[in-house]
Amino acid sequence: MTDSPLAPAARWGDDGTTVELPAGALVLASDDRQRVHAFRIGASAWGLHYPLEAEAEAEAAAETEAAVDGPAGSALERWWGPLPARFAELVAGRAEHTATRAFFTRRADAWEERFAYQTPAYEAAVARMGLRRGQRAVDLGCGTGRAMPALRAHVGAGTVLGFDLTHAMLTAAARIGRATTGGLLLADCARLPLRPASVHGIFAAGLLDHLPRPRTALREWARVSAPGGTLLLFHPAGRAERAARHGRPLSPDDPLAEPNLRPVLDATGWRLTTYDDAEQHFLARAVLAR
Repeated sequence: MTDSPLAPAARWGDDGTTVELPAGALVLASDDRQRVHAFRIGASAWGLHYPLEAEAEAEAAAETEAAVDGPAGSALERWWGPLPARFAELVAGRAEHTATRAFFTRRADAWEERFAYQTPAYEAAVARMGLRRGQRAVDLGCGTGRAMPALRAHVGAGTVLGFDLTHAMLTAAARIGRATTGGLLLADCARLPLRPASVHGIFAAGLLDHLPRPRTALREWARVSAPGGTLLLFHPAGRAERAARHGRPLSPDDPLAEPNLRPVLDATGWRLTTYDDAEQHFLARAVLAR
């Protein structure tokens, strides 16, 4: 796959048919025969090209081969390959991001005031990370950046970065002065713009169990962490309290339950050192195993 600027007119078929696309559209997949298989425009508009002439040729080729060697899969599978599945994955991921942004954008302006009382719990959780002066720490899904002052207090002149997927949350964080404690960056926590082994501590509050692919995220967090780096998963309420708040029993399938969380951490390079699921908070501390 590629991700490159698309010419104003993209050639679709062997008959020279073209379709005009807006400036700034990006090619997601192409080959020597077809100029464009898939493209995107902006953050939420996507297109997928299915050339009927290619299907007809593939059907004819499949029939010829089947007569000699027996059935070898549908023509669609042979010609189309993994592209639709990959495209569906991209769209699903974008839809997940869109829903997350929509949810938090509506709540961003009131978020800090509504949850300011939780700040001491955040400070106590950060203290359990074991950060040292001069180190680099990140707050993933930082929202309005409630953990960032505590991270700054522990690393001193080190680096503090807050990442969030929602621009409105970062705007609210900047408005209340959190940009003075560290950098605020718009990014997907599963695709961080950080060098490998560049971070000493990762703080993630109320994040992991809401991600569509937690293993992917944990691998990414391991990638950017230095050897011995610390990961702290936190929530200012325990699992049982949160379940009761939503009127449901505590599920054994909860990804944060220790029997579920520990093997996922092990499989992604982390070693669980502390598991504290109290009434007033949830806290799991892990260290990069490598």
